[in-house]
Amino acid sequence: MKSNYRVAGISFEHMHMEDNLKMVAQHANCEVVGACDSQPSRMLDAQRSLGLSDQQLYTDWFQCIEESRPDWIVLCPATGDHALWVERLAPLGLPLLLEKPMAASLADADRMIAACAAHDVVLAINWPLVWVPSHRTTKRLIDQGVIGEVLEVHYYNGNRGPLWHTAEKREVTAEEVQQQKPSSWFYSKARGGGSLLDYLGYGVTLGTWFMNCKIPIEVTAMVDQPEGLEVDEHSITIVRYQNGLSKFETRWGTFTDPWTHQPQPRCGFVIVGSEGTISSYDYSASILVQTRQCPEGEAVPADHIDPPYQDPVQYFVDCLRQGREIEGPLSPKISRIGQQIVDTAHASAQQKRTLRLLS
Repeated sequence: MKSNYRVAGISFEHMHMEDNLKMVAQHANCEVVGACDSQPSRMLDAQRSLGLSDQQLYTDWFQCIEESRPDWIVLCPATGDHALWVERLAPLGLPLLLEKPMAASLADADRMIAACAAHDVVLAINWPLVWVPSHRTTKRLIDQGVIGEVLEVHYYNGNRGPLWHTAEKREVTAEEVQQQKPSSWFYSKARGGGSLLDYLGYGVTLGTWFMNCKIPIEVTAMVDQPEGLEVDEHSITIVRYQNGLSKFETRWGTFTDPWTHQPQPRCGFVIVGSEGTISSYDYSASILVQTRQCPEGEAVPADHIDPPYQDPVQYFVDCLRQGREIEGPLSPKISRIGQQIVDTAHASAQQKRTLRLLS
C-alpha cells in the first residue's frame, strides 16, 4: 500500500483541471508535482493558486512525466481528444483520472478501454455530480429499497453555457463569452462540443447507476442547433427500457446557473420507483421522498458525506491504496453504457428517427 502520491495534471482544455488539482493538493497523501499544457497561459491561474514554480510547468507532456515522475495523472483534454491522450499515456502504466465525459464516441471509448487493458492501467472517469450529497443520498435510499425497483429516471441539467465560468465557477462577462465562442472546443463539432455531449453523459451515466446497470432497448433524441453554430445548445432524449421510458434533457442557456440559483426547470433528477419517488436536485440540502407510507412526500436531509466519497481524488486514491476496482459511474463499465446511450442519441438526432441501442 503506497502512502503518498506524486500527481501531474496534463491538458487544461477543460476548466475543471484547476479544481481537480486543488483537490489533489488538499489530499493529505498527494502532492502536485507537475502541470502540462500546450498553451502556458491556460496554466497560470492554477500555478498561482497552487503555488507551482515555473519549473513545474511544461508544454511537452513526455518531459513533464519524465522530470516530475508522477505516480498518477489527472487528464482534462477536449472530449474529442480523450482517446488520443489515453492511448498516448497508457503505455507508461500510470493510473489515469479523466474528467468527464468518457469520450466523443463509443468507438473512442472502446479504444480507451482496450489501451488500459493492454497495459494494466487503472482508468476512472470523473462525473462531478456523483459527489453531490443529494444524489449520493438518493443512491443510498435506492439501494436500501425505499422506492422499490427504479422504473424511470427524469433528468434536466445544464448551465448558462460552458464559457460563462472558469475554475471554481468564476464568472466571466458576456463580451468575453462572445470573444471565446469562435475558437472554443466546446463549440467545435470535431472536438466533441455541444450540450448533448457535455451533459447527456451525466444524466445517462448516473441514471444507469440509479437503475443498477439496466441496459436500454432504444433511444429517440432531438436537438436544437442555433443558426451559425456547429453544435447543439439544447437536447431532449427519450430512452426506452424493458420496464418503460426515461427522459434526459440538456441545456446550455438556462436562466441561471444551478450552483448559484436553481433555474426553472430545476437541474437534477426525479426518480420513479415501483414503491415511491425521489426528487434530487443539484446542490440541494434535502431530497423529497414519496412512499406508499408517506404519499404526501417527506423532505429528507442530504447525507453528510465522509471521506473517501467527498470528491474524485479521495475516491481514486482510496481505490489505488486498497487495490480496489473503480466502481459506480467512474468505472469504465458504467461510463461505457452511458456512452452507448449518448452515441445512440446523437445518431438519432442526426437521422431524426428512433434507433436501437448501439453496441
